[in-house]
Amino acid sequence: MKFLLKILLVIFFLFTLSIINKSCINKGDPESQNQNQKEMKIETSNFGTFNGEKVFLYSLENINGVRVKITNYGGIVTSIVVPDREGNFEDVVLGFDSLSGYLNEHPYFGCIVGRYGNRIAYGEFTLDGISYKLARNNGENHLHGGISGFDKKLWKSETFETENGVGVILNYTSSDMEEGYPGNMETTVTYLLTNENELKISYIATTDKACPVNLTQHSYFNLTAGKENVHRHELRISASKFVMVNDGLIPTGELPEVKGTDMDFLDFHTIGERIHQVPGGYDHSYVLDKKEEEYVLCVEVFEPKSGRLMEVFTTEPAVQFYTGNFLDGSLTGKSSLVYNQYYGFCLEAQHFPDSPNQPLFPNTVLRPGEEYSQRTVYKFSVK
Repeated sequence: MKFLLKILLVIFFLFTLSIINKSCINKGDPESQNQNQKEMKIETSNFGTFNGEKVFLYSLENINGVRVKITNYGGIVTSIVVPDREGNFEDVVLGFDSLSGYLNEHPYFGCIVGRYGNRIAYGEFTLDGISYKLARNNGENHLHGGISGFDKKLWKSETFETENGVGVILNYTSSDMEEGYPGNMETTVTYLLTNENELKISYIATTDKACPVNLTQHSYFNLTAGKENVHRHELRISASKFVMVNDGLIPTGELPEVKGTDMDFLDFHTIGERIHQVPGGYDHSYVLDKKEEEYVLCVEVFEPKSGRLMEVFTTEPAVQFYTGNFLDGSLTGKSSLVYNQYYGFCLEAQHFPDSPNQPLFPNTVLRPGEEYSQRTVYKFSVK
């Protein structure tokens, strides 16, 4: 009952924020007021079956014609269709046309990652004097919650509508010691597509035993809609430091300054400008210039040909910037597009990797009676 109340409070918060945004945009603007008379849409369709249960695909559309599709398998965002500066609508995330693509092996396209996004060294951690062993599913390390993490679960789901947006609420209960993690953990993820072309994502989790938690969203973006790789995208990250990692992408504990290095995106640089000077490409956690839990604009990505601009806002302390380094042309995605190296980038708002083994990193342990919460927003526009 308490958890249901928390969910309702999240929806109320999103609803209130949407009304405020709408009021600010429409004030004194008759054209915008007329535009808001257009119809928002939510459509639900069958997307196949998983372990004998129906999988649903939810299509959300705002008054501007922006469309987002989400399935309750893995909480996956399968499509984000936004306009370019000429008004042409195209899909800007990587993925598959059918459920079968997501049921086969793939690099976490569009999914919710948990219980712990990113890597945990050697698949183990010690908490309150107890040692826990996790799957080593990334070489000798643990990655993205294990062999069958949140990305491979069927979530309970329902749609909702506010005055200024349409959305989906997803809920999953992870049992004690699932994938080696302690505690029964209940998680709710809310997706809301607003009339300001924002995809708002809020996360809430509770547990009955102490457990490290690090949830994130793993969409691969390409603002050219797959016409070319992401090298020409211009990127700015409000982060003066990054998490230094070893060859296995496990933190060394150092947080060096980015200024003057190939990691520096404090001002706009194209993704491809220095990518070949970074061994393996970018797959690094950027330490955001913000106070703990402060909600800020942290990343901007501009694609000059289409004019598309994507902004990322979050409450999290870091963003993992990944450039699709492991895409190798072996996967064929939507509309028969072959996904070659660097054909997508990820901006995963989260905590630092391997925090359970790094005492100087921000705390990721969720304890009984506490609530994990984070908010991340992807906003789309043109210029």
